[in-house]
Amino acid sequence: MCTVQKSEFLSREQWRQLVSEHLETDLLVIGGGVNGVGIARDAAGRGLSVVLCEQGDLGQATSSASSKLLHGGLRYLEHREFKLVRESLSEREVLLSNAPHIVKPMRFVLPHNRKVRPAWMIHAGLILYDRLAPDSSLDGSERFNLRAHPYGAPLVSQLRTGFVYSDCWIDDARLVVLTAIDAAERGATILPRTRCESAERLATSWRATLRDTLNGETRTVTARAIVNAAGPWVGSVLQGSLGITTPVKLRLVKGSHIVVPRIHDGDQAYVLQGDDRRIVFVLPFERNYSLIGTTDVPFSGDPASVQISGSETDYLCELVNRYFRTGITPADVVWSYSGVRSLFDDEAASASTVTRDYRLELDTDGGQAPVLTVLGGKLTGYRLLSEQVMLRLNEIFPQQGADWTAGAPLPGGHLETDDFGVFLESISMTWPWLPAGLARDYARRYGSRIHTLLEGCTALGALGAEIGPDLYEREVQFLVDNEWAVTSNDILWRRTKLGLRQTPASVTRLDDWLSAHAG
Repeated sequence: MCTVQKSEFLSREQWRQLVSEHLETDLLVIGGGVNGVGIARDAAGRGLSVVLCEQGDLGQATSSASSKLLHGGLRYLEHREFKLVRESLSEREVLLSNAPHIVKPMRFVLPHNRKVRPAWMIHAGLILYDRLAPDSSLDGSERFNLRAHPYGAPLVSQLRTGFVYSDCWIDDARLVVLTAIDAAERGATILPRTRCESAERLATSWRATLRDTLNGETRTVTARAIVNAAGPWVGSVLQGSLGITTPVKLRLVKGSHIVVPRIHDGDQAYVLQGDDRRIVFVLPFERNYSLIGTTDVPFSGDPASVQISGSETDYLCELVNRYFRTGITPADVVWSYSGVRSLFDDEAASASTVTRDYRLELDTDGGQAPVLTVLGGKLTGYRLLSEQVMLRLNEIFPQQGADWTAGAPLPGGHLETDDFGVFLESISMTWPWLPAGLARDYARRYGSRIHTLLEGCTALGALGAEIGPDLYEREVQFLVDNEWAVTSNDILWRRTKLGLRQTPASVTRLDDWLSAHAG
């Protein structure tokens, strides 16, 4: 028997050698999305022993299928969710400080569509949005004439009035991985591609069986408590793996996005209002593309097989064409993705109006070992949610440490300057042989960890063979060794977004490289 305790980061193979049968831990977290890794990190930093299992890759499902925004949720004001917006705006500042390499401030242009909302309502909402973030480091909102401003140049001439406000872009998948790395460095055991098959509830603990989905090996874990953070699978985990029959008020909503060649110049984003009162974002994405989404569609079925529908693609294209001079069609889509949000069912009339706030449900079944289930939540609020989870578990772990994550940068976030442009200039001076685009990509992905990635490199040739456009052996090995990457999809679509730049031949080369270097 092995007791999990705080230790240095363990690779998958090192952990397999260390533990083959049974281990004991304070907390077992099921689910490796943003909420799961956030809870694991918070708990490990408070001195608890933690094991996290995720049936796929970290952030493989909902957490990498977002609109990639770190925001308060302007449209939530319309549903009077003032507390949610205020908390999210506060968390926006926390993450902007703690992960400046993966967070980017952005101006959002909202062209006025008088058929949907009156201008006074939008103006009043933006004033309130600014006031709910009194300590914001970002520029406030403004009203302006689209016909006299460069922001209006990409838009159709019929539009006159525009509004602009500030929020942030964030690399959602890297947020998940970096949080997991920090959790591991603080002693948590992170087990991607490991499914919780079943768990037996005892008086003071859970005895769970975990199965490695790559090789079929199983191991058992005894945990004092379980956190069910399995996203759209929370219901099946609760009623299937854990054998708890209490129904959960869960509502599954599909959100889909499309990526097309860039349809506007500049670093600003656009917020489009549909006749159905929904809003869709058009974001600059990966140098040469525009990211457009999201939809809100009720979902049933297997979340693992979720895909965008033709009607969703048509909806997004048609809405863009009402606002932009550059029209798009489904044939222009170079990539699309969909995710399933597991929302707390507040019995709202439509999918788009269901609350995005979270709900924590603690089940002790009359004093037995507890399981806490996480319903809902927003990417922006994952750190605060994690704190609330630990508060709910305080009775089980009364010796846990105090809140600590608000002032703790994520890996790579220890930049020597608050100005990312200055940081990028320092990278160009330290490694002048790096092509400008590659230097920018590495800076955004790795922040201060770029020193580890490029340690000892004095020329481009030191990065090894170029497996595909902007993808070198050095980076692939780094991701395999340090970020649990196993497949080409892990690398091309979650650890990076280089899939947009690859050819079928380069993907095959990457697959071959990973096969040759596996294990």
